[in-house]
Amino acid sequence: MTEEEKAVQLLQGRVKWFDPAKGFGFIVSDNTNADILLHANVLRNFGQSSVADGAGITVRIQTTSRGVQAVEVLKIEPPEGGLVPLGDEAGVVSTEDLLGLEMEPARVKWFDKAKGFGFANVFGRPEDVFIHVEVLRVSGFADLGSGEAVALRVVEGRRGRMAVQVLSWESAVKARAGQEA
Repeated sequence: MTEEEKAVQLLQGRVKWFDPAKGFGFIVSDNTNADILLHANVLRNFGQSSVADGAGITVRIQTTSRGVQAVEVLKIEPPEGGLVPLGDEAGVVSTEDLLGLEMEPARVKWFDKAKGFGFANVFGRPEDVFIHVEVLRVSGFADLGSGEAVALRVVEGRRGRMAVQVLSWESAVKARAGQEA
């Protein structure tokens, strides 16, 4: 394999599928015919333990003797057509209102994908924050692990606080740093 083949390249694509239990998944892109391996460790270095199928993703890739694989995740965008499904519980939140909500640092208490929901604890607050699987999906995640550090945008629902967006801790830190600059 030549040095040029081993060079790291920038690629934009979509997550074909990702299985946190298996520890890997694949990315597809119009720029290459090959599926690009996305290993769980590369995703964890970005600050997420999972990613939703169909999510947009920008990665650095490298061709190895075993094929093309992602070596760094730079950006993840939620799957297209994702509206925040609040239902009757919290009313309607526009995109502008959503982006105006403060990002609250939290740890996942537990999340059960089969049940379709879970809870997180926001630092410095006693009440739990409800996280619905559809909010997770439109935020670009497939699952959350207990103890995982995240940032949440939260609204007050009739039955308590509920997340309307989940962000990886690292992307929230980068976003906050960009706002302060």
